[in-house]
Amino acid sequence: MAYEFISVEREGPVTVFTLNRPEVMNAVHSPMHFEMDEAFNAFNADPEQWVGIITGAGERAFSAGNDLKNQATGGSMAMPASGFAGLAQRFDLNKPLIAAVNGVAMGGGFEIALACDIIVASDNAVFALPEPRVGLAALAGGLHRLPRAIGTKRAMGMILTGRRVSAAEGHELGFVNEVSTPADLMATARRWAGQIAELSPMSIRASKEAVYRGLDEPTLEGAIAGQNRYPAISALFRSEDFVEGPMAFAQKRTPNWKGK
Repeated sequence: MAYEFISVEREGPVTVFTLNRPEVMNAVHSPMHFEMDEAFNAFNADPEQWVGIITGAGERAFSAGNDLKNQATGGSMAMPASGFAGLAQRFDLNKPLIAAVNGVAMGGGFEIALACDIIVASDNAVFALPEPRVGLAALAGGLHRLPRAIGTKRAMGMILTGRRVSAAEGHELGFVNEVSTPADLMATARRWAGQIAELSPMSIRASKEAVYRGLDEPTLEGAIAGQNRYPAISALFRSEDFVEGPMAFAQKRTPNWKGK
């Protein structure tokens, strides 16, 4: 479908989502939340789409986060059940997402990136959770995902100061997977997506689900004992890919993944 504030393009099994409000540094307002929700619903339901990339239009920003000017002038603050950008509270998406961060990723923009599984960033990218500077808090997942990503003390150092972190420091802290030049950013993201798409999508979804659900278990023993109950792992065992992988290995050929 046609969108006003985002664009969605399919490149084989990869879907590229672009936040498309460059005039306001891709800040997110209520209509954009709902467009993103619809786009992720479609992506999740499409068996031909295996990996997603999220980026921002223009060279200045991935996303400046919540559109504060829209909020201050009485704009609607409604958002879907899936949360900020249709993603922050979407916990049933087992297809991997890559954030390609070009420029500013502030507040909700950083929270969108943190909701992805992999972050690649241009060397001019800047990350922060500056909500306390404007009397708010990073309640779209940032206060919970950042400590899980880099540890409590490092995360609190960012959260309690609202300070800006470069792509290079983000890589050192551990929440950025790879840093590239601005010109190479999307090629870098597509390389990651391509490497993922070479593998069984059923295996990838099972792996993602097991990692995140397992982190919520209180013990390693509980995580291992409970993983076979997870829907994506059950689906893997029943899938054509589960048969195709070993068969292709035995026949010394490239697997023909079906994703089902």
